[in-house]
Amino acid sequence: MGANCFSVDRRPALTGTRISRVTAILSICEWIDSTAFSTAIRESTWWFPIIETVHVLGIAASAGTILFVDLRLLGIGMKREPLSEVLEQLQPWTLSAFLVMVISGALLFTSEAVKCYHSVFFQIKVGLLVLAAVNAALFHAKVYPGVEVWDNLPAAPGRARMAGGLSLALWIGIIAMGRAIAYGK
Repeated sequence: MGANCFSVDRRPALTGTRISRVTAILSICEWIDSTAFSTAIRESTWWFPIIETVHVLGIAASAGTILFVDLRLLGIGMKREPLSEVLEQLQPWTLSAFLVMVISGALLFTSEAVKCYHSVFFQIKVGLLVLAAVNAALFHAKVYPGVEVWDNLPAAPGRARMAGGLSLALWIGIIAMGRAIAYGK
């Protein structure tokens, strides 16, 4: 008997609805890939590298400002600065850089939609971005409203430290997956 006699395919079966959804998403990506706009970015000598550079700068600025907040939450950096002041000063930069990152990322996706569709690294990156957004939303909705109690303490309470540590880990993953997209198949 061969080695495969006892193996069981544990992958979930694609149902009719899921096949339709997957096919529809792929069809949309193929359509995006075939547009003149997508082709112009992809085949241009200058547009793709310019957009990619803007995207990297947006990530650096966004993730850099988020890093300062996360380190403050973890009690590693800026211990003498109240978190509310750190956020007040950095949030406009973070949001502006995040907007630049999203717009340039959408343009990069447009230029390589089918490649991104098939890239496990892209799929992981998008998942991590969603988790980072949920983490930030939960922090601002559930933890930050009580900041006046612990704002001047050198270390934030456990839930705030957990949000900062999770944010840091998610952004490291997002950046790593973004780099892997360029080199993956």
